[in-house]
Amino acid sequence: MSATWIILGGSSAMARAFARALAARGDAVLLAGRDLDDLAATAADCRLRGAPMAEAVAFDARDPAGFAPILDRLAETEGEISAAVFTGSMPPQVEIDADPGLIDGVVADSFTGPARFLQALAPLIEARGRGAIVGLGSVAGDRGRLGNYVYGAAKAGFHTYLSGLRNRLGRSGAHVVTVKPGFVDTAMTWGLPGMFLVAAPDAVAQDILRAVRRRRNVIYTPGFWLLIMLIIRHVPEPIFKKMKI
Repeated sequence: MSATWIILGGSSAMARAFARALAARGDAVLLAGRDLDDLAATAADCRLRGAPMAEAVAFDARDPAGFAPILDRLAETEGEISAAVFTGSMPPQVEIDADPGLIDGVVADSFTGPARFLQALAPLIEARGRGAIVGLGSVAGDRGRLGNYVYGAAKAGFHTYLSGLRNRLGRSGAHVVTVKPGFVDTAMTWGLPGMFLVAAPDAVAQDILRAVRRRRNVIYTPGFWLLIMLIIRHVPEPIFKKMKI
């Protein structure tokens, strides 16, 4: 059964790969973000790949006043509604250290903006009794690290929000998947030091689709990050705070 997906942060490499995968299986997609020209190009690609409907809509996680037109558009659609959140921003930690005012944008992009949108969308999904929400977290949210602890804190908050939303929507027949990627070949990671085992966005998209199909609760992608983060989470704090990771 096909669905209509709203994809927040549709200009990211992972979002584009996910949208293409949805189109190939016959789902409709609304690509939401700030760069409408880029989103329109992806929408055209999705229509060529089989999406019955693919459109670009304006979305800014820092501007909740703009959420209503998207929610109204979704309310007009028939059948299953699902959502995928790929929004986030990660300025270098040294820049945040120099200008703490940057924290507000990181938290709005990576946690509070998406959460506010999903909170408004939840009643519509509950009313239809089915659907999925995919929330992109990060392995950075599993433990505060020297190199990106503000971004990690925002994603940790989003992880907890998604857990509660999963508890809520599961009662109506819908499902929420928390996705924790490791290093993925995207604009956010280009040029960062210490990169290893970098995954392709298309591979991540297939992992997400598989998780939605199997109604998984939390996934790490690629899967080996589950073991890596298990080790990192269990490093004793006296040792961990001396590590440069």
